[in-house]
Amino acid sequence: MSTAAELLLPYLPESVGAARRFVAATLREWGLGDLVDDAAMIVSELVTNSFKTCCQTRILVGVRRPTDRIVRILVGDGSRSMPVMVQAGPDATSGRGLAMVHRLTRGRWGVTLLPFGKVVHADLVAPAPIPR
Repeated sequence: MSTAAELLLPYLPESVGAARRFVAATLREWGLGDLVDDAAMIVSELVTNSFKTCCQTRILVGVRRPTDRIVRILVGDGSRSMPVMVQAGPDATSGRGLAMVHRLTRGRWGVTLLPFGKVVHADLVAPAPIPR
């Protein structure tokens, strides 16, 4: 069984839905259906943030399984602009995405800068060993 999957997406609004479907299908294939909802929310937020950088390159979405209990979601784009977690006010219409990622991953997310852009990663931890 594969423990890694990647998808290149165009820089279009429709890519958010495509990323969600890709991550959900990958996790179901791996027998990790219980992580699908959180993973879909995380990848949606990270891909949406890629659009905000105004970088007109392709977006790379990846799913890895570095251990039996960890699933890592990756979103890479061509911008070196760092994502920033802000405290959105109660009336704010945006700005809650990274806080949600932070909450869903229990703080297990980060950014790797690359010469051509960055990759944002977020780890979901299963509560008990999961089948490979």
